[in-house]
Amino acid sequence: MNRAARGELVDAITAEVIRNKLEGIANEMELTLLKSSFSPIVKEGLDTSASLFTAGGETLAQACAIPVHLATLIPAIQAMVRKYPLDTMREGDAFILNDPYCGGTHLPDIAIMTPIFHRGRIIAMSATMTHHGDVGGYSPGSLPPNSTEIFQEGLRIPPLRFREAGEYNETMVALLRQNSRLPDTLLGDLNAQLAACNVGARRVLALAESYGGELLAAVFEDLLDRSEIMTREALRRIPRGTYRHVDVMDNDGIDLDRPLRIEVAVTVGDGTIEFDLTGTSPQVKGPMNCVPSGSRAAAYYAVRVLTDPTIPTNGGCFRPVKLKLPRGSLVNPVEPAPVNARTSTIKRVATSMVSALGDVLPDRVAAPAAGTLLVVAFGGHRPGGERYIVGELIAGGSGAAAGHDGVDVVDTDASNCMNLPAEALEMEAPVRLRRAALRRDSGGAGEYRGGLGVVREYEILADGVTFTHRGERHFSAAGGLAGGLPGASARSVIVRAGGGEEVIPSKALTVLNKGDRIVVETPGGGGYGEPSRRKRVGDDVADGKVSAESARRVYGAAPKT
Repeated sequence: MNRAARGELVDAITAEVIRNKLEGIANEMELTLLKSSFSPIVKEGLDTSASLFTAGGETLAQACAIPVHLATLIPAIQAMVRKYPLDTMREGDAFILNDPYCGGTHLPDIAIMTPIFHRGRIIAMSATMTHHGDVGGYSPGSLPPNSTEIFQEGLRIPPLRFREAGEYNETMVALLRQNSRLPDTLLGDLNAQLAACNVGARRVLALAESYGGELLAAVFEDLLDRSEIMTREALRRIPRGTYRHVDVMDNDGIDLDRPLRIEVAVTVGDGTIEFDLTGTSPQVKGPMNCVPSGSRAAAYYAVRVLTDPTIPTNGGCFRPVKLKLPRGSLVNPVEPAPVNARTSTIKRVATSMVSALGDVLPDRVAAPAAGTLLVVAFGGHRPGGERYIVGELIAGGSGAAAGHDGVDVVDTDASNCMNLPAEALEMEAPVRLRRAALRRDSGGAGEYRGGLGVVREYEILADGVTFTHRGERHFSAAGGLAGGLPGASARSVIVRAGGGEEVIPSKALTVLNKGDRIVVETPGGGGYGEPSRRKRVGDDVADGKVSAESARRVYGAAPKT
């Protein structure tokens, strides 16, 4: 339907009412996921997302969830529809996918999609993506930091029917159960995804019954076009030109002394934006590789940061975006490169895309955040033989910006997760959380101080615990902006019960025994503005965020202690 014809059907008030209803539906789907899932990483860590799509596969509405998931659902849905065209789908069908080389992102993130029918015709799709606790592979949790090919990372699922006309594909269910160390949890979380998709389908169907299918389809197109127009107008307010940024990551988990380069050139045109990652490191042996869906997720996140936050987020926002991703590079690897640690790369790519415009948008772009989400996982067997696997997601500090300090210990840069409460962790594994505290002096100094990282100390209460550590920023720091100083880099150590201390070089897979301790210190965000201009140093010292020594040495202040 052309725009003129839609204008006769759609008025602005109706469109806005339906838009808000769609966003409410997506958030209700997300709440269903959080309330119905089995695994702690979903219930407490919030590592799950929900979205609605048009029948043509464009994003219609998103939950307040994880930008990486929400963007990577787009190619996942497109891959499902290529395999199963709309005219082959039936009511009650559900489709599943996790293979990064078939539209997915990494193997623990499984996408589920259901078509939404109204009077025999597909009018929309509901979709969810959840990080699952274990999908096989050679390490508990399916996140081996030293994998060298994707086959070591778990079960690969191409686009397949998970349910057909309301009936489970029992062969697939059996296959999934057989390839997970936590089969009941895996199926429980998949059923939570289906439940969320069903909630979305019922609510959209109710909208169609209230407004009529023809009007609803016209509103969908209008909402997408409106967000595209608003995004292009916002991009036109950015000075045209090409802007560059380079960042360095620690290593790939295999070659621990070899840093990885991220280089981005951002070209802003007449209502368009292009991200060119030529110059980024070639693909690597270890799992830091990021398939194009993840690189695209970083770009979509960056565009939403750089434009107007009041623009409704849907597929129209992404139409002005182009990417150049060199084949065989860190951001567009060739199969079967391992990819399970792609979140680390996505976060740093997203930061680089935004930071490239720091000089031309000084009031909008913050100093770089810590740019890492530390993953630690504990796996093993309980005395009765039952398996346990529990993962934790630990953030650093965000970057400071003109007018305000960075936020302490907050997930940023295209992800949006939470750490586990001590009680949830200790219920799931023989691990005691001995300490959780802000990391003093970790925020980059500046007129506005970078957010602080965190210190967490774990004690192991049983022998034979497999421990995974996937970190970043151990050998680099989040830079400052406008004269601000870098934040602190990360540090993690294993203190063995028998004596001795092992420094973790960013990534590690090892075995821990009773009495061993792990101490992790996450990095801080960069500072903004000259430190000598800061007026709240005394409060920082009183709050325990800056030491008296740093107040004198870095800020040139002598606060009372």
